[in-house]
Order: sequence, then structure tokens, then C-alpha cells
Amino acid sequence: MIDLYYWTTPNGHKITIFLEEARVAYTVKPVNISMGDQFHPEFLKISPNNRIPAIVDHAPLDDGPPLSVFESGAILQYLAEKTGRFLSPDLRVRFDTLQWLFWQMANLGPMLGQNHHFLTYAPEKIPYAIERYLKEAERLYDVLNTQLAGREFIAGDYSIADMAAYPWTVPHKRQGIDLDTFPNVKRWFETIRARPAVQRAYQVAEKVNTSNVITEESRRILFGQGRRSNISGERS
Repeated sequence: MIDLYYWTTPNGHKITIFLEEARVAYTVKPVNISMGDQFHPEFLKISPNNRIPAIVDHAPLDDGPPLSVFESGAILQYLAEKTGRFLSPDLRVRFDTLQWLFWQMANLGPMLGQNHHFLTYAPEKIPYAIERYLKEAERLYDVLNTQLAGREFIAGDYSIADMAAYPWTVPHKRQGIDLDTFPNVKRWFETIRARPAVQRAYQVAEKVNTSNVITEESRRILFGQGRRSNISGERS
């Protein structure tokens, strides 16, 4: 059994997609990041970077005590290796998949996150920042569009690379991206969106988070973190 410490963000969706695709038994442990749950000491023992997602595997392959893993890319690789699914044992295919997984972690996620922040959540509109991250978003969509030319999925077969990238492209309209200008990405996006396991994963999100309202308090919690803040704004 897997305990999934989760909230309804792109990084959270990556893991529910994998678990639904692989039909792995899991229990959702909601971590409401708008309420500061990510700063609770119990969660920090599992995820010291105070970010979701994180997992605790109560039946690791070494038959040892429960094993915790944080960082969504590491979780995807761990689950793929545990189940033998969505990460090829072939050396070349495996590392093609992993390099695109790491591309998502280092590029697609962070840059689209900044794009979304300055377009939607920043208290003041900063034209330089908006233009900077929109251009980078367009560049990354173009990289993905090129990679998908002549192949159905990012690394050939459907893999953890696709599960990592897809949730970050779901809010493409809010990122200022028109998928019609990236036809390979659009075809890939629609193919993944139609997968039953992906639909089940997003149904989990609807049950966990019934309100997406951002208040001033939740904005402070989400975006006002310093060196290490707790929910009261104190340093620890």
C-alpha cells in the first residue's frame, strides 16, 4: 500500500496518473498547501522541502520498514522500478525516458510555473517578467513539439516522461499558449487526456479539492515563504 501525500497541482497529478495507470493500491493523504499543511512537522519528516507530492511505501521491495520518497520525478522513477511499468529495461530507451523526465523537472515545470505565477497570481503585473516567461514557455512547447514529431509519446512508448509533462500542459490556456501552434503537442495532449486512468486521476483531484479560491491568507502561505516559514509566518 502506498500513502500519497497529495494536493491538486501538476506535480500531484503526475503521481495519481501513475498509480491509476499501474493500478497500484494507494491512500490519498491530502496536504492542503493553501492552508499551510506542508509545514506541519509530520509532513516535513517525509518531505523536508515542504512540497508535495511525497509517498510512503509500506511494502518496499527490500522487505524493510516503510520507505518515504519526495520529489515527483524521484517518485515516478521509484514507482516505475517497483512495478516494472512505464520505464523500459532497455538501456537506450530507459535513459531517453529519464532525460525527458529530468527535462520536465528542470525546465518545463519550473518555467511554466513562473509563467503562470506572473500571469495569474503576482499582485502586480510586471511586463518584463510576463514576457520573459511567456517566451520561455513558447520555447519549451516548441522543444516538446519537435520531440513528438514522428512519435506518439515523448520517448516512444507511453512512459513516466509523459506522465510528468502532461499535467503541466493542462493549463496551457492560462499560460498564454495556443496548442494549435504546436500540432504534435496538441495530438499528444489529446491522446493522453483520453486515457481512462488519466481521467480517473483528475477525478481524484475533484474529490480532494472542492475549492480553488485564493485568499490573501492563502496567497501569503503559498508565495510568501522565506528562509523557512511555518503557517504563522515565523522563522524556524
